[in-house]
Amino acid sequence: MYNGGYLISQIHKLTGRKINELLKEASVTEFNGSQGIILSSLWAKGEQTIKEIGKTTGLAKTSLSSMLDRMEKQNLIQKIENKEDGRSTIIKLTEKSKSLEKIYQDITDEMVIQYYNGFSEEEIRTFESTLERVVKNLEENNNG
Repeated sequence: MYNGGYLISQIHKLTGRKINELLKEASVTEFNGSQGIILSSLWAKGEQTIKEIGKTTGLAKTSLSSMLDRMEKQNLIQKIENKEDGRSTIIKLTEKSKSLEKIYQDITDEMVIQYYNGFSEEEIRTFESTLERVVKNLEENNNG
């Protein structure tokens, strides 16, 4: 029996716990690890529509919408009307969230160190290549 899906699920769960722990240690109370995924997308690509954020993060629209509502109340994001398409909303970072980027980057750097502790460069490349194939397989299967 193959355990890849279970192991990926465990990695996801443990990563979420560890990121929340590291945020707490860094005295970051403004957002949690799940919200950090959204912020990370915005830090990397700038303002985006909700649909674009969903595509980048893999979060379902219903989960994403409620998270964005909370983040707006926390002054982490700003929702603005999309002048090019009135049916969509653009999500923009606030100064508050911009000021937290470096702390979150340090935490994600720490996670990379923990992920690959004891791995050779070749093992890392092979592992990531394999995961990319799994993602591609799932994307192809879900778009058909």
